[in-house]
This record gives sequence, structure tokens and C-alpha cells, in this order.
Amino acid sequence: MAEIFTPFLAAFILAYILRPAFLWMEGRRAPAAVAAALSVVLGLAVVIAIVSLFIGLLKTEIPLIKAQLPDWIANTQAWLGPKLAEFHINVDWGTLKTAASQKISEHISDNADSLMTTTFNTVLMSGSSVITGFVNSVLIIFVMFYLLIDWTHFFGLVKTLVPLRAQDTITHLAMHTDGLLSQYLRGMIIVISIMSVFYSISLSVIGIKGAVALGVFTALMIVIPYIGIALGFSLAIVSAILQFGVGPELVGVLIVFGIGQLLEGFFLTPRLVGERIGLHPVAVLFALLLFGNLFGFFGVLLALPISAVSLVLVQYFWSVYTQSSWYQK
Repeated sequence: MAEIFTPFLAAFILAYILRPAFLWMEGRRAPAAVAAALSVVLGLAVVIAIVSLFIGLLKTEIPLIKAQLPDWIANTQAWLGPKLAEFHINVDWGTLKTAASQKISEHISDNADSLMTTTFNTVLMSGSSVITGFVNSVLIIFVMFYLLIDWTHFFGLVKTLVPLRAQDTITHLAMHTDGLLSQYLRGMIIVISIMSVFYSISLSVIGIKGAVALGVFTALMIVIPYIGIALGFSLAIVSAILQFGVGPELVGVLIVFGIGQLLEGFFLTPRLVGERIGLHPVAVLFALLLFGNLFGFFGVLLALPISAVSLVLVQYFWSVYTQSSWYQK
């Protein structure tokens, strides 16, 4: 069922995100079909840009790993050799170094060009086959296009299915949810934009190669609570160690990410996104695992907003329950 619903869920979420752009174009007297097509193209351009950033990171990191490998082995030898000698363990470091360097270098060289291809194939194969992945992509674009055009008509039909006595309640919940999600999405876009500039400039000042790609990637990962910033931080630390070793530049990266977390966590997010939707950290981690298992990486991205919608419903039903005569008796 997850494989069936994932494309439609993806199309719905993307159409919701792109709807402001669609309405803006339609307000400039663009035909609905043209506005929808341009909105879809805009969404695809953003996705392609994000993938290109990821490719740029890999192209920067892999050659650095290959170049630094001999130094890593030499440092390991200098540290580990005396310790092994204490236990009368003799190691032919020359042969081991040559063999390890040759094997790892060959593996990196053979797989560097195909790494992204393998990644894309893995993503596409998460359904059932490459063909299924391609069909799902086309389906998402198709459904998203028609949802943008028929958004109002679609929800008008949905409203007619709701019993008349419940329409006011459902409308109120829908508006509450829409307001929450709109605040979340608009706020996150602004936060990501500001943090992209901050991380890119700061890492460039330190001298990190690929600082812009790494900075934008780290800012984008903010949408994944806890895991996202840990991933961006880890990549920055690895980049600093590969380029400069353990030195002032590594300390600079630690300072940059410390300031970035203070800026994002205590100033930008509370003011622009609102107080973290009200979910407990354990609930956030549970949502990440649950939606990640159901819908893959796309589910991880949607875990927080979907949890926010669920929270609105839970709060409403809890209010109804606590006010009912059955509970109060």
C-alpha cells in the first residue's frame, strides 16, 4: 500500500508547496494550465539543483579521501606501531601500506564515477524496479499538474462528501491545519535561505573546498530534525580534516556550527517557524522512523509536517473526549 500511496502523497505535498507560485502566476492573468506547467517546472528545477549540490559534494570529497589516504595510513602506522611492538607483534608496514593504498585507491577510482548512478538506482529500486521508479516520477508530475489546476474544485467535492452537521467542524480543522503548515513551510524556506548564506560564507572564510555546496546542503537538511544537522556537521568535520588535518580550521568549523545552531534554534526558528510545533523529541524520532519506513526518504522529509497535522486532530479529539458526558461521569 505504501508503494501505491507514496506517489499520490508526494504529488499532493508538492502541489501544496507550489500552490502559492501557481496563484501568483494566475493572478498575473496566466492561463491555469500555463501557470500549473510553470509551477511544475519550478519544482523540478529546485529538485535538480538539490541533486546537483549532492553530486558536487561527492566530487569534492572523493578525490580528497583518495589524496589523503597515504597520510592516514602513515599516521596510523606511527601511532599503532609502537603499541603493537610492546606486545611483540611485528607488522610489515611497507607491504601493508602499499597493498591497502592500492586496493582502496582502485576501489575509489573504479566506483567514483558510478557512485551517483548507484545512488540513483538505489532510490529508484526502492519501489520494485527502475521502471516502477520512472513511472512513479511521471505519475507524480501528472497528478501534481492536475491538482494545481483543480485544487479548489477537488476540495469542493471533498466537502460535499462530509455530512452537513460536520462541515463547519471539518472546515475549522482544515483551516487550522492549513495555517499551521503554511507557517511551517514559509518559515522553513526563510530559515533555510538565511542559514544557506551563513554556512556558505562562514565555511568559505575558513577555506573549506565546496563551501557553497556544503553550506546549502547543511541548511536544506534542517528539515530533518536532529539527523539533518548531524549529517551536515559530520560532512563539514570530514572536509576540514581531509583538507587541513586537526588544526585551527577544524576549530573554526566547530565554532561556525555552534553559532549556526544558536542562530537557527534560538532565534530564527522560534520567530519564523513558530515554537517547534509542540512535539516531544521522542515523538519526533518516532515519526521519523515511522514515516521513513512507510514512505522512504520522502517520508522522512514529511515526518514533521504530517505529525503537525496529526497533532491538530489529536488535540481536537481529545478536547471532544474530555468534554463528553461519558468522560465527565
